[in-house]
Amino acid sequence: MSNDRAIVPKSSTYPLSRLSAGFEPVNQLQTLQEAEKMLGVVAHGKLQVIADQIRYLQEQAKKIIIEAEINMELHQASCAFEKRVGHIYHLYKRGSGEIYFSMLSLEDWNGNPPHEFLGSYKLEPDMSWDNS
Repeated sequence: MSNDRAIVPKSSTYPLSRLSAGFEPVNQLQTLQEAEKMLGVVAHGKLQVIADQIRYLQEQAKKIIIEAEINMELHQASCAFEKRVGHIYHLYKRGSGEIYFSMLSLEDWNGNPPHEFLGSYKLEPDMSWDNS
């Protein structure tokens, strides 16, 4: 006696019984198209977030570069004294175009400095200048 049982697959891509849910190849194609569309929208959204982050980082990098350039220009200004961290110095511009730091503020000159006043700056511990 041989055991001639039919082998029944555990899963199938099509219904095996009249009680199974209806199956239409067209519905499967439509479901696939909807999934592709949704995945495209999701992927686009995620890529848009990354693109926005990149733009933000680029803007931050530009600001850092500009700040560094300004700080370097201020460090190159003429100065007849030793600059100390935490002190405020006052920047002036001579008629020749030379810029220099002074310990005298605009108020010390009673509002009438000998040269054009450009601003006051505090030297920070990281050697950057804060426009006071």
